[in-house]
Amino acid sequence: MENCTEVTKFILLGLTSVPELQIPLFILFTFIYLLTLCGNLGMMLLILMDSCLHTPMYFFLSNLSLVDFGYSSAVTPKVMAGLLRGDKGIFYNACAVQMFFFVALATVENYLLASMAYDRYAAVCKPLHYTTTMTASVGACLALGSYVCGFLNASFHIGGIFSLSFCKSNLVHHLFCDVPPVMAVSCSGKHISKKILVFMSSFNVFLALLVILTSYLFIFITILKMHSAQGHLKALSTCASHLIAVSIFYGTTIFMHLQPSSSHSMDTDEMASLFYAVFISMLNLVFYSLRSKEVKNAFKKAVEKAKFFLEL
Repeated sequence: MENCTEVTKFILLGLTSVPELQIPLFILFTFIYLLTLCGNLGMMLLILMDSCLHTPMYFFLSNLSLVDFGYSSAVTPKVMAGLLRGDKGIFYNACAVQMFFFVALATVENYLLASMAYDRYAAVCKPLHYTTTMTASVGACLALGSYVCGFLNASFHIGGIFSLSFCKSNLVHHLFCDVPPVMAVSCSGKHISKKILVFMSSFNVFLALLVILTSYLFIFITILKMHSAQGHLKALSTCASHLIAVSIFYGTTIFMHLQPSSSHSMDTDEMASLFYAVFISMLNLVFYSLRSKEVKNAFKKAVEKAKFFLEL
């Protein structure tokens, strides 16, 4: 390791340095963040309060809402502060904390989506055995396993990246402390660390994708065997929201982290990360709340209860 002055603070160059764009972007991010915050907390509260939503699918959905709220909160407030105050600096330890929670919660979401695919498989392919297959203890174990994998993965990432030296540039070409842009400013040998972290990220993504694709392969085989058009529509409707969430999440993840190095660009990474960290949390909420009759009915009941108490 070289003898040099270690970096104590990183400068996040962010989306733009054009003053005219910073206030409109701040307003946009504030609106999206408040919508994500209220929507995900509201979804968790709705699932907790309504007994009709005490099913494995909605248990996973409440955890997905918690994770979306968490990693959006790890990133968006700092981006908003940078746009409003022009303060783009982030201390070394704060950068490590931000990266830890972002990587951990993104990995948790990765495995939660795989758990939800298994839940859909059990519901569509083995409906008569669903209540014995997807018990509360099985759901809890799958969710707990997702969190354990997420926080272990984040620990390895933080250990691998922040064991490197940062003594040349402290300019991070990104909105927040994500893995590739922070590693890019390291001044020590990073090739081995990069290979290990790419392998770990790829393993997590492809393991979860294997579970999801296998589950949906059996689901589509089951749907093709159905003779009723109504059965086809019901089965597809059961899986539609999850399929959309999976497509957006993994499409963005693969685009961000598994690009060939020849076409890799920090600008495209930045836009993909922006979509990944800010918009996915909101889109998951929209897809699941708008498509679910149970959520709509629970929301109507909650509104009626609130009106009743206000009229007292």
